[in-house]
This record gives sequence, C-alpha cells and structure tokens, in this order.
Amino acid sequence: MNKKNKKFSTRSIHIGQEPEKLYGSVSLPVYLTSTFKQEEFGEYLYDYSRAGNPTRTNLEKNIASLEQGSDAIAFSSGMAAISAIIHLLSSGDEIIFTKNVYGGTFRIMDKIYRNFDIHPKWVDTTDIDTVEKAITKKTKIVFVETPTNPMMEISDINRISEICKNNNCILVVDNTFMSPYNQRPITLGADIVMHSTTKYIGGHSDVIGGILISNDNQIIEKLRFIQMSVGAVPSPFDCWLVQRSLKTLSVRMKSHNKNALELSKNLNLYEQIHSIYYPGLESHKNFEIAKKQQLDPKGKPAYGGMISIDLGSMKNARKFVKGLEIFTLAESLGGVESLVCHPATMTHASIPKEIRDELGVTDGLVRLSVGIESIDDLKNDIEKSIKGL
Repeated sequence: MNKKNKKFSTRSIHIGQEPEKLYGSVSLPVYLTSTFKQEEFGEYLYDYSRAGNPTRTNLEKNIASLEQGSDAIAFSSGMAAISAIIHLLSSGDEIIFTKNVYGGTFRIMDKIYRNFDIHPKWVDTTDIDTVEKAITKKTKIVFVETPTNPMMEISDINRISEICKNNNCILVVDNTFMSPYNQRPITLGADIVMHSTTKYIGGHSDVIGGILISNDNQIIEKLRFIQMSVGAVPSPFDCWLVQRSLKTLSVRMKSHNKNALELSKNLNLYEQIHSIYYPGLESHKNFEIAKKQQLDPKGKPAYGGMISIDLGSMKNARKFVKGLEIFTLAESLGGVESLVCHPATMTHASIPKEIRDELGVTDGLVRLSVGIESIDDLKNDIEKSIKGL
C-alpha cells in the first residue's frame, strides 16, 4: 500500500509507523540508545543519537507527510527550531518578522541574536505593501506567524511567498496555532514550516518539542547539519510521545475547531467583553484570508482553537481568570484541556509595555486555548465568570 497517497488521518496514523520487523509490534519500540553498533568502519544506518535515531526519524517522516514537505527536522523545543532557522543567516543579514509575534521569538532576537550582528525587522505582515517595502538586499528570511499569538492576525501566505521568491528570500511560516490539519503553508508557497510540537501536535501538555519541514533539499541539508552540530535534539521518548499523539490529531482538531467557533460566537453575548479576536468570526479584519488559506484536509475553512478577548483592565482580567473552573491558568496551548493565559504577564512579558500596548496586548487581554471538553460546560464556565465581573 502506498501510504503517501492516502488521506490525512490515515497518514497521521501510518506514515513512519510500520509494525516493527523483529516481533511485529504495532506500537513501535522507543530506541533509548545513545550509540549504535557499526558493521565496519563507516558502515551504519545510525551511529549516534544526536545525529539520528530511528524513533526521531519516524516522527520526522510523519509530520513531513502531513505538511506535504519532503522531509522534517525535529528539535528539543519550538525555540530550538527557531534558533536553527536563525543559524541559516550570517553576520549582517536581515530577517523580517511578523510584528505581533510570540514573545519568546522577540526575546531571542532582541537579547541574543542581535549580539551576532543579525538584524531583525518587526513588520505588519498583514499588509502586503509594507512587507514588500521592508525587504532590502540584505534580507534573507521572512518569518511569518499566522495566526499571530495572541492577537490572531492573519497574513496572506501565498502573496508573501510570491514577494519572497521575487526577492530571493526564504519564507518561514510558524504554523503552531493551526497544526497541519488546519493549514499547510508549503502548499501556499512557504519554504519552511515551523511548529512547536508542544502544542496541537503533541496535544496533551506532556512533552516539549519543535520541528521544521521543507520540500527544498538544500534547506533540509543545511537544517539537518545544524540539528546534528548544535545538538538541540528531542529525546527518543519525547519523539515517541509526539508520534503517538499524531494518531489522534484529526479527531482532536475537529473538536478544537468546533468548540472554539461556537464559543467565540457565544462570547458576543457579553457586554463585559470589549473585543473578541477569533479568525472564524466575520467581524475579524482578516476573516476572508483565513477563510481562504485555513482549510482542513477536506478543503473546508478551519479556524483553530485559540481565542483572545479584551476585558478592559488588569482588574477585570484577574477577576475573570479567578472565576474560571474548567479553564486552567497556565502557559502553553493546544492541549485537550482548556487553558487561559494572561499574555502581558506570561507569554509576552519580555516585550516592553509600550510595544505590547501598540500591538493590542493590553493588561485586559486574556487568551483562551479551547480544549475538547463538553461545549456546554465551557460556555457555562465562561458565563459564570463573566457575570462575576
């Protein structure tokens, strides 16, 4: 059977998951080994687990298939994956980032890579003209996060990819908020897709990881060398956990999408909420782009499980969070359980307040990672807490 031609949910279960040959185990063993026996000098399949491991290879094959790339390179965290992207650059190079980007991405550029004479530009990538004007001869990479964290802004991947090709730039898309179930940037022209596998791909809040996917063999070769040389690789057990989680990605994402869309519409009932940020609402300024490029494997619009709401003040945000029972106050997102986050003091605390305010990451903003619990229970949890404001 040619599994590569099968549907998304079939590939998520079977690619890289052939029953092992020795005993026929359907659930593959975890290769917890640092080194491997070599048959002769230089004759081996694997030599050392920093350079390669069978469990990691299985995971990389699977996610590459889901993102419709030719290969993938796994890392120990999403930030390790982003660091590998920066390592494609040289001193003096420029990299354009989505202005409203994850706080950790801003921090690593502002506090670490600036010291290596790599120049970041923070640009509103929802504005195509602004992107085009920002590119110079020194620009080597355009890094787009769509939807953005936490303001849910949407950038047009296809149009930005055309600009990048015209200017000989690499387009990277952080696809963490969507997962490959909801969006596949390579099919829209991206050169590299990045995920924090900690989030929807892992899906159970029990593992840290990152991955890069591409269909450009030269890029893959460079990233593979960086992976091996720097050594920020995931453990075999972490790879096995993520691989196991991928088997349920389709069913989980359907539930995340359905719950978040219904909850976002329900939030419109409450006057205590000043603003709602969810790309599935027609009131969202980038709704039409989201509708066009965020598609499930059947080609239907898919808007994800992340919602941000502005309650007007730190006092209201704090009281709202305290009143929740099902939503847990915690970092991260994309797990089966619902989480609530206060970006200004958590994920985006490293960004100066004046920049946060400019981006809309106010003290009253809270971010909801909508899980797969009963939608009625989630609605009731929100309603009870909001009525307490």
